[in-house]
Amino acid sequence: MRVVLQPLTLASVLRQLMFAIGIFTLVSVSGHLVATRAVAAEPSNGEAKAPHVLIKTKFGDMDIVLFPDLAPKHVESFLKLAKSGFYNGTIFHRIIPGFMIQGGDPLTKDPANRSRYGTGGPGYTVPAEFNKVAHEKGILSAARTADPNSAGSQFFIMVDKAPHLDGQYTVFGEIVKGVDVAETIVSQPRDLKDNPMERIEMTIEVIQ
Repeated sequence: MRVVLQPLTLASVLRQLMFAIGIFTLVSVSGHLVATRAVAAEPSNGEAKAPHVLIKTKFGDMDIVLFPDLAPKHVESFLKLAKSGFYNGTIFHRIIPGFMIQGGDPLTKDPANRSRYGTGGPGYTVPAEFNKVAHEKGILSAARTADPNSAGSQFFIMVDKAPHLDGQYTVFGEIVKGVDVAETIVSQPRDLKDNPMERIEMTIEVIQ
């Protein structure tokens, strides 16, 4: 009997490898197959589910899975602030098409603070937890100043890939449903400082 071997492709090799080690899965992002953490999967051995949050906006909701195994301090801080209502009434204050949307500044609750948008925080900082997850569309990452250990409450959500951010900013989550909402937000009219012309308020709910 003649055995016909199917030609190996990068995708097939990666798929076999990922299934073998059991901690990654292949997904399509912007037409490319990439490896991503399989934290959104339902555990089969009774372990705790990965935490999710729902970012609600007037354009719809974004369901985000968090990565406590990759960035435990960032996830802990984000969940604490979300549960306390810290983010409710804040806005996405910086939107850049082809790049990302940014929010999480408590100063944005008051429109009178417009000139100070992007400078507020929770009153403490979180040390860097850089990891190997690429900054691709849908990724949630921590905003910071030039100091790598200066992250606070502000975060950004990617609407495209930005490899120059990889290993420089802490990735701590990813949209699993509602990436189109981020795309709608980033397409809104903005001023010369990349502030949306109209307020895009959010409410963040911890759903598990």
